[in-house]
Amino acid sequence: MNILVFGQTGQVARALIAAGPDAGVQITALGRNAADLSDPDACAAAITQSNADAVINAAAWTAVDAAEENEAAARVINADAPGAMALACTAKGIPFIHISTDYVFDGTEGPAWQTDDATGPLGAYGRTKLAGEQAVVAAGGTHAILRTAWVFDATGKNFATTMLRLSQTRNALTVVGDQIGGPTPADAIADACITMAKAMTAGQDASGIYHFSGAPGVSWADFARAIFDVAKRDVTVTDITTADYPTPAKRPANSRLDCTSIEETFGIKRPDWRAALTKMLGQL
Repeated sequence: MNILVFGQTGQVARALIAAGPDAGVQITALGRNAADLSDPDACAAAITQSNADAVINAAAWTAVDAAEENEAAARVINADAPGAMALACTAKGIPFIHISTDYVFDGTEGPAWQTDDATGPLGAYGRTKLAGEQAVVAAGGTHAILRTAWVFDATGKNFATTMLRLSQTRNALTVVGDQIGGPTPADAIADACITMAKAMTAGQDASGIYHFSGAPGVSWADFARAIFDVAKRDVTVTDITTADYPTPAKRPANSRLDCTSIEETFGIKRPDWRAALTKMLGQL
């Protein structure tokens, strides 16, 4: 089975490349030099000219704050490009897996978000990602939109590696404690994408939106404490509120995602981020 992946250096793209051999699939990962998401037509052409059995879009504009000043550019990458990819996949009759985000919701405190809950992005990043979801659905082909949150791995630019870097020079940190989510290991997202691609290529009629994030739910502050505990770093973490740490883009207070449908449809269970964190720090 051949899977074409958009993205090459991001956390999930790297995890997909690493997972390919063990999963028995051939991964062809396209970086910006081969398929720049700011050129949707080029992305579509890459699919048309490929021998892919399925396509996974693991690339995006992920600079949340920068999107506030560059929404038009972010929209091309997060909405126009995925829409063009989905149309190309529809024309070829192959499945398209698109990674999205919890930022499509308004983050209102409450239970975990269901896949059919009303969306309401707080900022430009969320608006462009929601537009991307809508474009994928409108393409009319076989697709799976995978919303995830709080992605981390051992080498990427993420919360876990940032905390470890800061702990090298600081013994006390203030971390937001009123935002709750599920840290999600990048390799678990990659495995989920491949599982879905295999099932849909084999004919499973499962187009739709799915949620996938780590368990259990935790605040950023408690996640930081867990990181330092596993890494055996003596760092004191003090909780602060979101209001104490203003950013150009608003962050959702509630990033918890209900992952029932992905387990019921594909048998994919939520990963335990604590075990993944131990594994990650072992790699370091």
